[in-house]
Amino acid sequence: MGVNLRGIIEGKEVELSYLAGKKIAIDAYNTLYQFLSIIRDKMTGEPLRDSKGRITSHLSGIFYRTSNLLEAGIKPIFVFDGKPPEFKKRVIEEREKAKEEARKKWEEALEKGEKAITYAQAAAVLTDEMVNDAKVLLDAMGVPWLVAKSEGEAQCAFLCKKGEVDYSASQDYDSLLFNSPSLVRNLSITGKRKLPRKEAYIEIKPEIIELKEVLSSLGITKEQLIIIGMLVGTDYNKGIKGIGPKTALKIVKENKTLKKVLAQVKWEDEVNPEEIYNFFLNPPVNEKYKIEFKQPDREKIIKFMVDEHDFSLERVEKVIEKLQQAYSTGTQASLRGWLK
Repeated sequence: MGVNLRGIIEGKEVELSYLAGKKIAIDAYNTLYQFLSIIRDKMTGEPLRDSKGRITSHLSGIFYRTSNLLEAGIKPIFVFDGKPPEFKKRVIEEREKAKEEARKKWEEALEKGEKAITYAQAAAVLTDEMVNDAKVLLDAMGVPWLVAKSEGEAQCAFLCKKGEVDYSASQDYDSLLFNSPSLVRNLSITGKRKLPRKEAYIEIKPEIIELKEVLSSLGITKEQLIIIGMLVGTDYNKGIKGIGPKTALKIVKENKTLKKVLAQVKWEDEVNPEEIYNFFLNPPVNEKYKIEFKQPDREKIIKFMVDEHDFSLERVEKVIEKLQQAYSTGTQASLRGWLK
């Protein structure tokens, strides 16, 4: 879910070409859920499946959308979640319960012949098998990935702070709370998108957010941004009822510290606020990793995508040609210099 700071944080829209040559650490789970949500039948909400009934929407997203990034000269590194903090257990259980309720409503809507995609999206589940398949496909494409020690967004922020990458990428703002210097949103969903329940489309572009500019414009510190997130609600707590981003900002600017803020609000969450605050400040991260781009393996891609998961050979071969061209040409989009 992530923290929602829309309303007090504004990013700068850019063209995809603006990110050419940049290394970007992508929150893999966040991105895979996007693909599972978006790549579905618009009426029934059914995801893509292969002949064995296995969901392949996430593979379609990884393959086609990531190839677009590579073709644009962007260097993606996917970061998968590791072990979540113990205090996230309750939130995970609540999410699972909510997904089960959504699944029931999805089935009911299908039985009635009603439009069911909203319920279907809410019921999306990312399984271990799906995650493993995504890693296999990334390997075949020559795209690096790593597993975080804990939260993927914390690891992305760590890579960005170290200068290993130029941006963290996620739809959520959590990377900023983890002190990522730069964040890019909408990376995997650029292009025309239909507005919900409307026959209208909008153009979605990448959105750049610089932490230093955010803190300066709001007149707060990185620690105070964490407190704002906690008041609104994070992946670890529900937030304070009736408090949105603008109200949270006002409270934090007036009270400055977590201790003084907590004296002004009613913290009802069972998780200790100090524990959440300290986790954002000093999250566990994986400091041993290897980031290496490789040539795409045509045979492995075809075997996995076409033979195992029934994707169109013609379409897959076209993408492979684009990937190979990106590695071999001397244009701005060339990946030749990445093989190190």
